[in-house]
Amino acid sequence: MPALLPLLLLSLPLALVSAATVRAMIAWPILDHPNHRSAHHRPTPKGGGLGPVFAFILGMLALYHAAPFAPLAEPRYTGLVLAAVAMAGVALADDVRDFRFIVKLLAQAAAAVVAIAAGLVLTRLSLPLVGEVELGALGVALTLFWIIGCTNAVNFMDGLDGLVGGVVLVACLALAAIGAIEGGVFVLAASLFLAAGFAGFLPFNIHPARIFMGDVGSQFAGFMLAVLGVAAAGFEANQLSFLVVPLLLNGLLWDAAFTLLRRALAGERVSEAHRSHLYQMAQRAGVPTRLVAAAHWGFALLGAALALVFLALPAEHKPLVVLPALLAQAGWTLWVVRRMRRAGLSWR
Repeated sequence: MPALLPLLLLSLPLALVSAATVRAMIAWPILDHPNHRSAHHRPTPKGGGLGPVFAFILGMLALYHAAPFAPLAEPRYTGLVLAAVAMAGVALADDVRDFRFIVKLLAQAAAAVVAIAAGLVLTRLSLPLVGEVELGALGVALTLFWIIGCTNAVNFMDGLDGLVGGVVLVACLALAAIGAIEGGVFVLAASLFLAAGFAGFLPFNIHPARIFMGDVGSQFAGFMLAVLGVAAAGFEANQLSFLVVPLLLNGLLWDAAFTLLRRALAGERVSEAHRSHLYQMAQRAGVPTRLVAAAHWGFALLGAALALVFLALPAEHKPLVVLPALLAQAGWTLWVVRRMRRAGLSWR
């Protein structure tokens, strides 16, 4: 792909820009004070996700002004990027002022509606034993649910040093490779710029973290990966399915969905803050923080391998590639539950 080399060259300084921004956020911090749900024990700066956001914006502006292939010039992508930046602005304000969840949800929904209005909508899915199914009007509702759900799943999972940052970095590198293979310039560029941003952020977030990404980073990353998944599903000629990004984020999505369902069945208020995600229970049961994070990086690498296999499969077999990822998550869940029992922990 002709765009690959200049995009790679542009990504290198973007990582440095992200790192410099993160260092500035450490020097002039927004402090996250620990509470009974926290994994940290002393006030720690947050809002480090501003580094990846800033790097992404600069990368897109550079493409728009300097590159002849400039995918940002397409109206649907321009609106998408502006909506993502606006949502990140609300999230950064939330890092400072701690808004109610409904405020964040409305900002996410507004950004999702802009993406949908710009034409990023799921139109079909490939189902086992059925094949491709045209979604029609249901595609709009499913796209809205996916974007908001993925944004919040990534946000909810950002509670342990290095976990989400590492997963996002792996997922973005894999998605960039897939974009290059399939000829999707916007998917390639956006994924590379996100990867560069998180490459600059992650060294400051490895345990013991010097800074957290905050909502500005986790919501922005979750939203962008969600819409990139929809964009990738639009590579119709190459039969690239919507399942690629869920494969890459399988660990985050499983934990978020499992925890939400478990709490709902237990009669808990799912909107209340808690510390009973699987990754939190593993850490509370004595699994080292770095090992928990590394396990999730491993799930992302597994998803990347499965996504590449996925590209080579015929359409009727593509949905089956999720099975190894589901088995890995089931095994992780059982292992965490065993560790909990040995440590005498309950879900509360």
